[in-house]
Formats: sequence, C-alpha cells, structure tokens
Amino acid sequence: MVPRHTYPHLTAQEAAALIPNGALVGFSGFTHAGDAKSVPRALAERAKALHAAGSPFQIRVLTGASTGKSLDGALSEADAVSWRAPFQSSKPMRERINAQKTQFVDMHLSHVPQALSFGFFGKMDVAVIEATDVTPDGRVFLSTSIGATPTFLQCADKVIIEVNRYHAPRMPEMHDIYTLPPPPNRGPIPVYDALQKIGWPYAGVDPRKIVAVVRTDEPDDVAPFDPPTKAHKAIAGHVVRFLLDEMAAGRIPKTFLPCQSGVGNVANAVLSGLGANPDIPPFTMYSEVFQDACLDLMEQGRLVGASTTALTLSPEKLIRIYDNMDFFVPRIVLRPMEIANHPGIIRRLGVISMNTAIEADIYGHVNSTHLLGTQMMNGIGGSGDFTRNAYVSIFMCPSTAKGGRISSIVPMATHVDQNEHSVQVIVTEQGLADLRGLGAMQRAKAIIDKCAHPAYRDYLRDYIERAPMGHIRQDLARCFELHRNFQQTGRMLPDLDLAAFEGGD
Repeated sequence: MVPRHTYPHLTAQEAAALIPNGALVGFSGFTHAGDAKSVPRALAERAKALHAAGSPFQIRVLTGASTGKSLDGALSEADAVSWRAPFQSSKPMRERINAQKTQFVDMHLSHVPQALSFGFFGKMDVAVIEATDVTPDGRVFLSTSIGATPTFLQCADKVIIEVNRYHAPRMPEMHDIYTLPPPPNRGPIPVYDALQKIGWPYAGVDPRKIVAVVRTDEPDDVAPFDPPTKAHKAIAGHVVRFLLDEMAAGRIPKTFLPCQSGVGNVANAVLSGLGANPDIPPFTMYSEVFQDACLDLMEQGRLVGASTTALTLSPEKLIRIYDNMDFFVPRIVLRPMEIANHPGIIRRLGVISMNTAIEADIYGHVNSTHLLGTQMMNGIGGSGDFTRNAYVSIFMCPSTAKGGRISSIVPMATHVDQNEHSVQVIVTEQGLADLRGLGAMQRAKAIIDKCAHPAYRDYLRDYIERAPMGHIRQDLARCFELHRNFQQTGRMLPDLDLAAFEGGD
C-alpha cells in the first residue's frame, strides 16, 4: 500500500533553515518558468545574516536552466553560491562566475539528469520544487516547467515543495513526465510525433522525503521581449527564404518539419517571421522553450502544436493561456528536459534548429557562450543538443555589435561551443551562408561574402590571402588581431568610421 503522509507546512524562512551550509540543492526552474521563489529568497536572507555574524554559508546550486531574480539573483547577491550548473542568465551570478567567486559547470542540458543520477556531482541533499499541488502519496503536480525536476525529486535526500496557487490548477494536463531507466537498460523512447504523450501528468517522490510545504502565490519573473530591430527582421527574412527554397527543392516536405528555437529577441523575431509568411505551412515545434511569439502564432493557427519543457512567457501572455485552457491544453506538451532535448528524438522527428551566436568564425565554428573567449555570458544551454542532431542546424546573429565596433564574423572564434561539423547554416542581417557540402575555403568565402558586414569584408579576405597554406588557413600570429584591437582601442578596426556606420546591435 502506498504510504500517505501529512506534510509539515512551514514558512519560507523555516524551510530555508533546513538547508545546511555546503549542501547540493536542486531548484526547479527552466529559464524563469516554474522556478522556486520564496525559499531561495529566504535562504539568501539567511546567508546574509550568517555572514554578518561571521559564519560561513554557501551552497551548490543545480537547476534545469536559468532562473529568475528570486533564485540566481538573490542567492548570488548574498554570496551564497559556491558552485553553479548547468546554465544561468543572471547578471550578478555572471559577475561572480567571471570573478572566479562561483565555480560554473557549463553543460549540455540533456546530460544533466543522468549526470546527477549517477553521482557525477555528488549526493543531492535538498530539492526545492515549485508545484501546483502535492498529494499525500507523493504525486507532485508541477507548474510552468518540468526541466530536471523529476530527477531532483528522485535523487534528493530531502524535498521542500513550494505550492504556488498563482498557476492554473489545470497546468498538469499539459505535462507528460517520463523518466528513463539507467543504461544499459534503455529502449527506444516512443515519441514519434511532437505532441505524443508517453508518461504521466505528475512527478513522483517518496512522501517521506518531503520535509516542508511552503504556500506561495506569485507569477514567474519572465520579462517581455523587446520589439524586433531592423536587423532581427532581416535575419528572419533570410531564414524564411532559405526554408521556402528547401521546400521547393524537396529537401523539406510540403507539410514542413518541427522547429526548435532558442530563447531571445532574435529567435522570437524569426518565429514571428515564419508565422507571418503564408507560404510556410502551419507547423509544430519540438523545442525546449515556448516563448511569447509561440503564443501569438498558436492563437492565429500558424503554430498547431508545441512540445517543450517550459512556458517561458511574460505574465500577460501566460494569463492568456490560463484564461483559455480548453484551447491550449491539447496543443502544448511539457516534458522533462532529457526528453525535450533528447538527441534520438530530435533526429527522428527531423527538427530544424535555430539558435543564436555571440560570434562565428569564417570556417563555421560558433561561440555561444564567452565574450572575447574569457567572459561567460549564459552557457551553452540546449543549443548543442539540438545543433548536433538537427535535420538542419541554423545559427543567427547580427553581423556587428556595439554600433559597429565589434564584428560577429571573425577569423577564429575565441571559444568554440558548436564546431564546423555541426553548424550547417549561418545567418546575419547581411545574408545567409549555406555551408552544407562546402570545403573549408568555400565555407570561408560564403560566410565572408554573405554574412560579414561590408565594413569588415576586406579585412577578412586579406586575412585569408595572407594566412599560411593549409586545409584551414589560419595565421596564428593574427587570428585574434580583431579581438586584441578591441581590447586596446575599443573597436576591432581602429580606423573604422563609426559616424557613417549603419548596422549595430
């Protein structure tokens, strides 16, 4: 008989007091959706008080992906995090990581659940999980993200549940929670369609682990996207034209293929562009985030279904879902991230991946994570899961940044997250380079001619011509010259006339 338990109902401060110094803590959340809120804030206040009294207090933090101000923001500002994985997007957390005050492990998101299950990070002491409800027999009904939460519930010694009454009680109707057995006992995952469900609407936990239930009532901290810039719209236009040409050539079926899109203003603009073009048929998504543009497209009938692990929606957009659950429930599936980002399913469904880059080099290597090769921005996230296994992998970014002072197309990337073997298409507002089937020098010519800003093309062409001969021509004395120029003068081309420059961020 399944045990039924009565859980202690505590305040956030009382629950935070149960987390010891040095603990590995798994927090729910994937982007700012479904992240724990009140307990981490209380934990940050506890850390401040302990530090003021001269006592040490820091924890190791594991999540599904980035989180909001209440979690990454509050804990990092309180100097309460010694170690962080696998992804973050918080400015104060980023500053601590780049100052070597917090150790950061940047990981492919699909790898996280297995790594935790097999002890790669050590024992998980506590999991702090947001849910819409928890039953006496240990069924945990999650909120706006699934992420790695089911694995945290299985692995943690103790569990704290934040029951957030803000979220719609019907949220679990979208959930499809399926966990994998350990290798070598895994068979095929029976997902053959983006909307196919194979699991349960709840995650399970041994109810004896639950040491606290904390009542909350607050929205996710998801900011609305900025309006698309001229460059973003141009990038969207190039991507749409490419996909239409692929359909005309018979390389994409007339019914289209599922799409994946990263988070951000560029990705949001590209999704909007796909939906606005009548020659693109209504399509599905097999992705890790469902963001604002997706909601609009679904209401318009352009996006017919979406598989994701998080509803990364601004509060106004999320309320539109909660007000019309009869429409959205059959069209959205939320899965654990090791299923949402699973390489086998991505390859099986023929997903078209669309992600953003910080910089790309002339041979097709992409840097998604580090400024000047040293300063961490956010992390690789799920882009690698999709890029390596996509039917077509696309990377997008404006050709310049900082008003033309920085070129996004460089001779050699200062950090490589996605290598030339995985990147098939690079797009800027200048144009699109299809790299499939091209040799090294052909790739370089295509990227310079079609993606680099005109102000940088002569430099990049001269660089190749003067570089020593080889399969890949690189001059190790000059390959980071643009980056060094920027460090020394504030611009990659010191003589560039910025007053006449048209482009920018």
